[in-house]
Amino acid sequence: MNDFSKAKGHLAIFAANTIFGLGVPVTKALLDDWVTPMGYMASRCVFAAIIFWVIAYFMPKEPVEKRDLVVIMLAGLLGFVISQTLTAWALDYTTPVYYSLVAAMTPVAVMILAAIFLKENITAVKVLGVLLAIAGALLMLFISWKSGTGKNDLLGIFLTILSMLTWAVYLIVTRKVSAKYSSVTQMKYVFLVSAIVTLPIAMFTEPQQRLYSAAWEWSGVIEMAFIVIFATVLGYFLIPYAMKFLRATTVSIYTNIQPVVASLVAIAIGQDMMSWDKPVAAVLVLLGAYIVTMPDKRAK
Repeated sequence: MNDFSKAKGHLAIFAANTIFGLGVPVTKALLDDWVTPMGYMASRCVFAAIIFWVIAYFMPKEPVEKRDLVVIMLAGLLGFVISQTLTAWALDYTTPVYYSLVAAMTPVAVMILAAIFLKENITAVKVLGVLLAIAGALLMLFISWKSGTGKNDLLGIFLTILSMLTWAVYLIVTRKVSAKYSSVTQMKYVFLVSAIVTLPIAMFTEPQQRLYSAAWEWSGVIEMAFIVIFATVLGYFLIPYAMKFLRATTVSIYTNIQPVVASLVAIAIGQDMMSWDKPVAAVLVLLGAYIVTMPDKRAK
């Protein structure tokens, strides 16, 4: 693989995580004012499925092996429906900053899972990285237990950890199919099965969505449009595209862009407040994630 292909992969995953970082405070605003967590998820799935199938209609047909189709759809349920539903619930309870800092531990989770399932080596240096990241997470848990600004920060952080773990599994499981099929082919099936699962749940368990009532306003429509078009369609198009050229651990390190973007925006628009623990936890988590994804010289 040449350097130009790798550069395209790096650019794609950088753009995706910048968009996801911007999507965190937008999601918080939607959940606070316009939709419930399941209403939010159903909206993303249904609109994204429509967009991807329309795009696929105008593209060359790409046959998918049955075994790969099962992997794409089941992994999609794990990496989008379950992971993003947990994200929506997490942001309903905690602040964008705490959510983003915990999500930045994704490279650590990917490394641990890769060691378990792919038998990748874990060096003493990488163990140090894991311990630093865990220290940052524990600091957030302690401070949020004492004086968190969300309505239930401990629960929100716990849900974020579950979301992070399911996303890490998704990155590992889909590595091979991402190299075989186009992003549009993968995502049209991911969001089709996601829409089939989430829409009935949202309709029967949480039918009242302010965004889809007479009380709707353009601000809510614009926020949802951003989430659907950018944080869902474009973001999830770029991820499998990047994974054609990069390893799962490399892709995961770019998750660290999200807390920087999300925290700055959330504090700037008043969704969160700056406190001493946040920058300290950020340094510990980001440094730990960086150490975890450093190349192993002995492997070279």
